[in-house]
Amino acid sequence: MSRFLKLCVLSIGALSMVACSTLTSPSASLTKTKDGLLVGSNDMTLYTFAKDVAGSGKSTCVAQCAVNWPPLLVDAKAYVSGDYSLVSRDDGTKQLAFKGMPLYFWVKDTKPGDKTGDGRAEGAWRLARN
Repeated sequence: MSRFLKLCVLSIGALSMVACSTLTSPSASLTKTKDGLLVGSNDMTLYTFAKDVAGSGKSTCVAQCAVNWPPLLVDAKAYVSGDYSLVSRDDGTKQLAFKGMPLYFWVKDTKPGDKTGDGRAEGAWRLARN
């Protein structure tokens, strides 16, 4: 095998490893952990909703609820693993879930670090914790 061909094969292999590691690490691209809390890639706080049932694969926050609590939407073909999964929304979109619980933002959090949604609706909304 020529030296050029060997270099091409090695380069393709390295690129494949980078692509695969990106696909298998949703927390690196879609969420992060800050002070034990999950935040989106935009550094905005993420929440869970007590009316959602862990592991059901569905989100119960629809209509006006989803306007106030925007879901963390992902591509329907996204590959997730570990504590992450995808749930289906009524409109056919996919939402990222952590430990079976769909993840949401709070519309009144205006800057990274805001946590004004915690405990809302008689405690139904909680900070997403890692």
